[in-house]
Amino acid sequence: MKQFLFILGFVWLCAAAKAQHIDSLFFNLYTDSLKKGSWNYINVDAKLSNGKYMPLTSEQLDFKISAGKLERNTIWLDWTFPYDSVVVEVRLKKEPAVRKSITIWVKKKDEQLDAPVNDSLLQQINNRPKSSTKKKGKG
Repeated sequence: MKQFLFILGFVWLCAAAKAQHIDSLFFNLYTDSLKKGSWNYINVDAKLSNGKYMPLTSEQLDFKISAGKLERNTIWLDWTFPYDSVVVEVRLKKEPAVRKSITIWVKKKDEQLDAPVNDSLLQQINNRPKSSTKKKGKG
């Protein structure tokens, strides 16, 4: 019985030694600013003790934001959002001392919404000269 417990303990220690520890957190944003009127995904990666990176979700992280609506890893900013930026803070649920925060700026102007209609491809097609579409009749 003692040998069995010794072997079991040894196997458990080997497994624990292989488990990777999270050293630090990093924000890996898909864009340089948040957009109003849409959900903005906040991607957080963990740097593991072996040097590799692993994406984390709200299952492993606690999120806190200074403004906006938070749902899991995503922030909603209404069209009337009055602030220039949002501060996002994340911390590991299992190890609250591992935390990171970032200030993310809000996009001032949405160029797609302000694009002149006459420059759109559809407008260009509609404004092109009409060609004759009459078929030539036989004889």
